[in-house]
Amino acid sequence: MKKVILKLYALLFSVSMIAQTGHILQGVGSVNMSMGGAATGQPLDISGALQWNPASISTFDETILNFDIGLFFSSPTLYSTVPEFDNTGQPTGNFFSGNTKDDRGVSPMPALAMVWGKENSKHTFGASVFGISGFGVTFPESMTNPINMPQSMGGFGRIESDYMLLQIGFTWAYELSDNFSIGIEPTFNFASLELMPNPTANPTQAGYPSTDKASATGIGGQIGIFYDSNTGFKAGASYKTTQSFKDFEFNNTYLDNSKSTNNFNMDYPAIYSIGLGYSKADFDLALDYRLVDYENTDGFSTTGWTPTNSVSGFGWENINIISAGIQYKGIDKLPLRAGYTYSSNPINSDVTFFNIPATAIIKNAYQFGFTFEASKRFSLNAMYHHGTSDGKTSGPLLNPMFIQNSPPYGAIPGSDVSYDMTTDLVMIGFKYIFNKKTMEPM
Repeated sequence: MKKVILKLYALLFSVSMIAQTGHILQGVGSVNMSMGGAATGQPLDISGALQWNPASISTFDETILNFDIGLFFSSPTLYSTVPEFDNTGQPTGNFFSGNTKDDRGVSPMPALAMVWGKENSKHTFGASVFGISGFGVTFPESMTNPINMPQSMGGFGRIESDYMLLQIGFTWAYELSDNFSIGIEPTFNFASLELMPNPTANPTQAGYPSTDKASATGIGGQIGIFYDSNTGFKAGASYKTTQSFKDFEFNNTYLDNSKSTNNFNMDYPAIYSIGLGYSKADFDLALDYRLVDYENTDGFSTTGWTPTNSVSGFGWENINIISAGIQYKGIDKLPLRAGYTYSSNPINSDVTFFNIPATAIIKNAYQFGFTFEASKRFSLNAMYHHGTSDGKTSGPLLNPMFIQNSPPYGAIPGSDVSYDMTTDLVMIGFKYIFNKKTMEPM
């Protein structure tokens, strides 16, 4: 019964989409997303604070509920080129090229958060249910793009992936002084993963199998510190641990209807964040830097072919993320926000081929948002995002039969696979304030 309930929550709060910075989301909720995801040193709303720095929820003196829902649109395109050979197996000098557009459609993107204070105490508590990570593509089978040709003809056929990670967090922050706060957040995770075909399984003469959607649970945590000078300048730092997951257990079906099972482990990477904030008169400024540690994360740290010709992992490099945002409060009851996010690419050319199911690369993202303060207790939020990969991620097609002649992973001479994409997101939400917390007397 508990597993069924957990899956229902996952359905409501899943992020079945291609994410923004690697495979993680750059922000949570309308306000934080419109600030480019910057919140570690500038907690403008509870969702961004809970996601990026648990210590910073100490700045909120009310009991607050946030809920946001967004519609996410992505448009990745998959390109491939292979050399042509004659009947004797010799190259003709000609090449066969094509491309396939994703037909995944629209994905939902919700977020729920609550923060409250205990009366006569410097303690502040929070709880959140966020979809914090995901990727997914649907590239139909095609006779005009070599990589999407049927497996019987040397391609992969229809390529489809669907990954989401739901995270539940419980947060405690404590005010050490008027300037400093600390915070801690244990996290509980549920993830699901579907791959078609499944490259983590051993292939047979019939090719790679399709598989059902597998799920796994994981645990982790986050700690943070926050400084508020009370003169406008703010700063914060946080560390989100690796979210350690149990194995995904796949039940595979091959094209000849034979069956197999295999396990694959994929954790969520550790994230180091530092941030600065400054508030003066009608302006709030925020700047964050994050390091995402893919190189020490199971599922991402390894890559290449196993001895049985399955794929061992994605092989991602660490990524650097810069988030910046500004809020203008000079219009009565209508704060305006703009944000920018930059992310480096975790996929180098050697492993482009292994990452076709996870084309989660957005280099530049631009956001705009606003809040309508309907009353002292109730506010409506809205934002729009547009992201671009700023060019293609490209590399050779790989075949384990070519490993001895074409290191490191068996690159097919003269071949190429690449992908690019744009993303758009429209999100709305609300904030409701219940009551103020009472601080203990000085």
